[in-house]
Amino acid sequence: MSTIYIRTLKKAEHTVFCVQDGQKTYYDPQFGRRVPYSSGQQVKRSVLDKFNAVLNTPGSPTTFLWDVTKKDELKEGEVYGTCDPTFPDQLIGGWMKAAKGGSERTLKRRSPLSISAMRALHPLLSGTDREDISFDRSDRSNNNIIVRDATGNVLSDEDVVTLLEGKDRSLRRKWIPDNRRASGLFVQDIAIDLRRLFSVTLNEFEPEITPETEASLRENGWTESENIFGPCLVAPQELRSQWVDALADAIINWQITSNQARTFSLMESLAVAISDNPQRVAAAIRAKLTEDEKAKPVIEESLDGVDVFVSLSASGSVLTTTESFDALDSAKSKLATMMTEYDYQNQLA
Repeated sequence: MSTIYIRTLKKAEHTVFCVQDGQKTYYDPQFGRRVPYSSGQQVKRSVLDKFNAVLNTPGSPTTFLWDVTKKDELKEGEVYGTCDPTFPDQLIGGWMKAAKGGSERTLKRRSPLSISAMRALHPLLSGTDREDISFDRSDRSNNNIIVRDATGNVLSDEDVVTLLEGKDRSLRRKWIPDNRRASGLFVQDIAIDLRRLFSVTLNEFEPEITPETEASLRENGWTESENIFGPCLVAPQELRSQWVDALADAIINWQITSNQARTFSLMESLAVAISDNPQRVAAAIRAKLTEDEKAKPVIEESLDGVDVFVSLSASGSVLTTTESFDALDSAKSKLATMMTEYDYQNQLA
């Protein structure tokens, strides 16, 4: 076993995953519906945020480069991370640093996590609705009202009163029409490549780290080994133990953190399936079409080769028999055990 697959079933209620016309959607051509989703990049950011929170450490710093043009104008340049695996979110998240002009070797580490978008369990089991909302402060007499004319000059109160004559218009309310919200059952998949998880390759032709970083890692207990990708440095056992627990927690308990305050949803996890077989993970949590062309969610609670964990919340949306209050805790323990049992030091043995 070199890869672990995790599928998570979540429920969302009247919320926003990612703001674009109120809520990002894609079109499903088979069922002719627009389906809400959260991008894999947003899910990855949420997992890494949770990872850092569990470790109680700030995220690794990012370097933003800007260039000044001949006209003394600022122009955006490169953006890159530390490319240092001692920052746990860098080791897990990966990096890319390509210097301008090719003056330095490009550093690139592929993340050991492959992360899908969070999308509908089935197009018929999710959807969007629209609503008009308002920013209303008409009940406050101390509001400041500033009205500018076409040239930018501020009108006096008397001029504003004159301007409003014959108009049914409030200057203390802001209407925000046509906001899209998402609801339904959603799945999200993560694959963990254990071969890369705690290993940094030493390929001189396609480097992941600089010679200076390599020397620092060796001084801090990273040991040389070899995997299918070639010579590598492996993180010390004490770090692996600490990071495994935090990563398992993050993968099981991540939440979308950027949904707006007025549209907050717990987006609780209903079920988690874990296996080294991607086909069986997909079969464990799925949807099934009925004869009347409707869709119903299905959780296979007993399926060979898959560990399925069903939370109490699932019973309100899916017919289940083995739901438990500590299902997610058990899923976290199972995932941590699978990652711990992998022999990172002797991958080719």
